[in-house]
Amino acid sequence: MSKYGLSKEQIEESRRKYGDNTLTQPPRETFWSKLLGNFQDPIIRILVVALLVNAFFVYLGHGDWIETIGIFLAIILATFVSTWSEYSNENAFQKLQEEASRIRCKVWRDGEPHEIAIDDVVVGDAIILEAGDKIPADGILLEGTLKLDQAALNGESEEAKKTVAPAEFQWDDGKIDFLDEHKLFRGSVVVEGTAVMQAVKIGDNSVYGQLTQELKDEERDSPLKLKLKGLAEQISKFGYAGGVLIAVAVILHKIYLAGSFAAYFADMTTVIADLVQAVILAIIIIVMAVPEGLPLMIAIVSSLNMRKMLHDHVLVRKLVGIETAGSLNLLFTDKTGTITKGQLEVVRFLTGDLQEITDFTSLPARLKELTCQQVLINTSSTVTDGKIVGGNMTEAALNNYVGAYRLPQLPQRQRFIPFNSANKYSWAQVAPADGGAAYCLIKGAPEKLLQATDWYWSKDGYRLLLTDEMKAALDNRMLELAGQAIRMLALCTYEGVPADNLPDKGLTLAGVVAIRDDVRPEAVEAIKAVQQAGVQVVMITGDRKETAVAIAKDAGLLQSAEDVVWTSDELAQMSDDEVKAKLTHLRVVARALPMDKSRLVRLAQDLNLVTGMTGDGVNDSPALKKADVGFAMGSGTEVAKEAGDIVIMDDNFLSIKQAILYGRTIYNSICKFIVFQLTINFSAVAINFIAPFINIDEPLTITQILWINLVMDTLAALAFGGEPALAQYLREAPKRRSAPLVSKKMLTSVIISGLYMTIVGIAFYKSAWVDHLFRDADNHIYTYTGFFCAYIFMAVANGFNVRTDGLNLLKNISLNKGFLQVMALIVAIQVLLTFVGGRVLRTTPLNAHEWGVVILFGTSIIVVDLLRKLISSR
Repeated sequence: MSKYGLSKEQIEESRRKYGDNTLTQPPRETFWSKLLGNFQDPIIRILVVALLVNAFFVYLGHGDWIETIGIFLAIILATFVSTWSEYSNENAFQKLQEEASRIRCKVWRDGEPHEIAIDDVVVGDAIILEAGDKIPADGILLEGTLKLDQAALNGESEEAKKTVAPAEFQWDDGKIDFLDEHKLFRGSVVVEGTAVMQAVKIGDNSVYGQLTQELKDEERDSPLKLKLKGLAEQISKFGYAGGVLIAVAVILHKIYLAGSFAAYFADMTTVIADLVQAVILAIIIIVMAVPEGLPLMIAIVSSLNMRKMLHDHVLVRKLVGIETAGSLNLLFTDKTGTITKGQLEVVRFLTGDLQEITDFTSLPARLKELTCQQVLINTSSTVTDGKIVGGNMTEAALNNYVGAYRLPQLPQRQRFIPFNSANKYSWAQVAPADGGAAYCLIKGAPEKLLQATDWYWSKDGYRLLLTDEMKAALDNRMLELAGQAIRMLALCTYEGVPADNLPDKGLTLAGVVAIRDDVRPEAVEAIKAVQQAGVQVVMITGDRKETAVAIAKDAGLLQSAEDVVWTSDELAQMSDDEVKAKLTHLRVVARALPMDKSRLVRLAQDLNLVTGMTGDGVNDSPALKKADVGFAMGSGTEVAKEAGDIVIMDDNFLSIKQAILYGRTIYNSICKFIVFQLTINFSAVAINFIAPFINIDEPLTITQILWINLVMDTLAALAFGGEPALAQYLREAPKRRSAPLVSKKMLTSVIISGLYMTIVGIAFYKSAWVDHLFRDADNHIYTYTGFFCAYIFMAVANGFNVRTDGLNLLKNISLNKGFLQVMALIVAIQVLLTFVGGRVLRTTPLNAHEWGVVILFGTSIIVVDLLRKLISSR
């Protein structure tokens, strides 16, 4: 029988009053709801309207079914590609529930131990805990002591000791302190010890439950989605206005040809036929104005870059996460494993005479022997076949430091006192293998052991006097190292056998090992590159402020007097407005709590900043979900991975830099495609609008417009989708969230190139000189064919123009050979159409001279754009 535990009546009463330990499950998004959501895309909406109108006119016999099918395929491909990619991953909360449902725990009830499902725990339950168990609820210890791994909650790997709460202890709901030695939190793992805990907070009321509930927050629109909304509105206005004006212009032109208003309307049959044709032309112009290849192009370029990113250890769960990464203004990042290596390493060995040795192989023979004995004998870890199995991070670091070095024969351990936080040392009494006198190995905090140290081991293996001056010099050096976030561990010996307590004097110092979770060298370079890209990087850690500052300096995060470092307590005392006022100078948050991360993301987004968050634990999941783009670590919890948009499989900040680079690559590729497409759309609308007023009948026929629209949309999406990730993109400033997708520079390129294509079109129809460059024909079929081909060739040549901002149009072309192949295919198809197009496309075969004229006019747009670039650069 146990003195702890609830009776059946108490269990039912507790369940009625507080509920059970179940976590509330939000509604899960289905494939079809995701698909429907993707139809909310502004460009897709316009395309759906265009599809319905097109289908209506096809039904009346006045439309073209090829264009209708083309729009339909563009819609289906674009929406299904993105929907299927996202649906392949389950909902984050659902994953959490599946993981949680497998856990069972042991409780005392009615004086007997029972095994129950974690969901059945109620407030007041006495839960039995052993090494390896997960804490099932928030609570306090009734008996025993524990060491917990709270990494899933606070992101830090340092074990936390938990002791029995005093009788007067009060649970404070308003303060979450993972370092409180009396509080246990759901999601922690028991590393060492056995105990009985009492459940105080369960289900959604636990810290774990509160964190998971935050995963329900609505996601805000991505920067690209906002920009596309603006572009869709502009395109709609341009397309509708252009379509209506062209329809009116066609009718006015017909009236002009009839001689008068009355004469034209005298024949209503002709008027109705002309009206139908004008409306059809207007609709085609509206469809022409909409770049239906844009959603498909975004899906293609995202998918192509997803495959490339896998080689850089970046797994993309949500397509929107890639392009959003390229727009980041502010990135909140974890320290452990992301900026640092995530594992403790011995970085120095200090001898008594203040020599510093960086690697074990350089140690003198006697110091090697003593260090190896300390590692393999003076430890509470299991030693098998001459090496440590398991153990905490410090033991693992020492074991890795010693490496493969082994003594011919280890002394036998006769007695052992393990390390504890009160004594701050462990010691082992050993007997030499050769039968010599017993001695002790002592390992612990330098500030504790050096007080009792009188000697030190020299490099020649002699015991020499450790003077007060030498101790002072050693203390000063250790203070310097402590400022670099380095922990120290003293290794000493004692000749003889002490009592249970540490001797007051007589210890001999073998050395002090300096241990640190070192900064990744590649992370330092990556942070520098990301900062140069205009992204503010803020490190959030559960470490002490001093440790966090030291790491931040090494990582290059703290560089000026204006850089701000806050602790969680300081942050809690500040109002939202105070935080916002200083947020742009923030570089480090120490002793951070999970709610701090979510709050900082919210405040950054209030400032209209595109915000990223990295994380690996359950504690990080709400902030990962809330951020514009969440980077989950590959070694992290499944909950974190499901909450994030992108998984960094090697936990390395360098891979985050690559994700930002690919995001910017996608954004630049989309912008190139938009300039390419809008130039064609603008010129086609302009030519058809001007034509009736200068007595040109159908400069581009309906079938030609449909061909231009269909081919240039679909094939061009493939061509620009393969653009390479260039380092120069990281030297660009991030795009503001509210900035329009089409910049002034892009708009200038569209207008100048579009106007030039329009002028060339007018020249082909109105210039006798151009007409004489082609063979004579009553219907000018050779000239008209020449313009159609020259128009396509200008579009192709302009593709090379928009690929690069520089004058070298072939720069990096070898990195996107698909571009050359697609453009060559367009040219080849166009040449073929002159032979087979006939009356349908109003074409006829051209001779060599005429092809020369076509090529000359087609490539002339390159000269025009080069002049624009030269003027713009000056």
